[in-house]
Amino acid sequence: MIFRLALRSLSTHPVRSLVLACGFGLGVGVMAMLLGVGEVILDQARSPALGGAGDVVIASSTGQLPSARWILSSGLRTGGLEDRVEAASPSRRATLYLVKDGQRLPIRAQGGIPSLERAVGDSETAAITSWTDAESDAAWSSPDPGAALMALDRFHAIPDVPARADSWAEWLYFNGRAGDNRFYLTFMVGPARAHGKRAAGVRLQLDRAGKRSSYSQQQEVNEAEVLSGAPDLTIGSSQVRLNGLRYHITLDLPSEVVSGFSRSAADRISGDLFIDASPGRALPPLTIRGAGGWLSGYVVPVLSGRLSGQLTLLRQGYGGRALDSVTFDDGAGYHDHNWGFWKDVSWRWGQVQHGDLSLVYGRIRPPADAADAERIPGFLAAMGPDGPVGYATNVSIEETNDPDTGRPRTIVVTGRSESLDVAMELSIDNTLVTETRSGFIGGGMDFLQLRATYRVRGSAAGRPIDFTAPGSAETFRGR
Repeated sequence: MIFRLALRSLSTHPVRSLVLACGFGLGVGVMAMLLGVGEVILDQARSPALGGAGDVVIASSTGQLPSARWILSSGLRTGGLEDRVEAASPSRRATLYLVKDGQRLPIRAQGGIPSLERAVGDSETAAITSWTDAESDAAWSSPDPGAALMALDRFHAIPDVPARADSWAEWLYFNGRAGDNRFYLTFMVGPARAHGKRAAGVRLQLDRAGKRSSYSQQQEVNEAEVLSGAPDLTIGSSQVRLNGLRYHITLDLPSEVVSGFSRSAADRISGDLFIDASPGRALPPLTIRGAGGWLSGYVVPVLSGRLSGQLTLLRQGYGGRALDSVTFDDGAGYHDHNWGFWKDVSWRWGQVQHGDLSLVYGRIRPPADAADAERIPGFLAAMGPDGPVGYATNVSIEETNDPDTGRPRTIVVTGRSESLDVAMELSIDNTLVTETRSGFIGGGMDFLQLRATYRVRGSAAGRPIDFTAPGSAETFRGR
């Protein structure tokens, strides 16, 4: 029918039909040409030569890399890249304004490190010998892995969001295991108080072959000292110090007391723990933002590190004598760092390591007034001895409850992407329960810290994965 109508139109109005056909053809041709030119323009805009020469441009979808120094000091110096990368140069672009006689002229400016720009073949800096590195440029031209790790683990100023300010918190979290002994440790700095102070606390949960005990201490801290010094942090009589790539944790905590009675036979615990970070085995910072100024940030400075140290349990009523000691010789340690507004926020998270491979998964559930929880993707990342192996955001986390207790009995996590295809089945061995208060983390639900046995199968970047190992997990349940 359409073909017949076209023939009749052509025979009845041949000139008009010819002009119409030429017009359509010209339009299609112009569109094809514009698409081709646009593709060329995009390719040229992404060209390393336009960004200051070099062969590869590393950029972020948000326009700025918050972990550029870590990438220079660790990410490009592991995973076989150290023998392939001859030079790397950081750069930053911004718009400056020249103001004169009430007129403003925008100028697109780019800054970099002169010696590194020349090393990657930048023609502009090569022609101006007077451009030399400043003393402060050494942090970029010769980055120290320890300094980069400290920058990765820094604390953040509280954003100016009055409606959510009371729920701001930031903390350093550590866990570790050696044999049948395991610990969970948090150094938390909470909302602002008067006169430049912040609420803060330390909490240790210790599991000695099924014998569980908890220790904690609260004390206000100076906000300026926290922001300038962290991850070096002192709360009460306990502290964290980052020396190079080693975290030194000193603890001196009283036992938690419930209704006048200690939860533990020991009144106090003290000792030192050490966790050694490895260059490249970290997850750079990730920040999720929602409506009303809500945000949540997460970074893993130590995905897998060597753990050592000893904790001593003391009984003050017997002259402070030692009741027992827990040794973590040649154990496995983990450290992450969280910050954000936490009112009515919950999450699912887990981490396991086996041999030279570490995996971590997670998904956060924001408050209803910030974002649709169903649209927040999860993540699953695999790290090898030389850095990232695979990463997926197409992640499913399915928890099955025990019908008698209502707590998780098994958790199945799957993650799939071009670089990762992994399924993990967690069998829950034991559970530590912490009640949360209404209006803060968990919104009054129970916070569950799980000790689990992971059964992991799949592949990462073509590497087959098949192992069973102990690991950790966290989730929430209504009371």
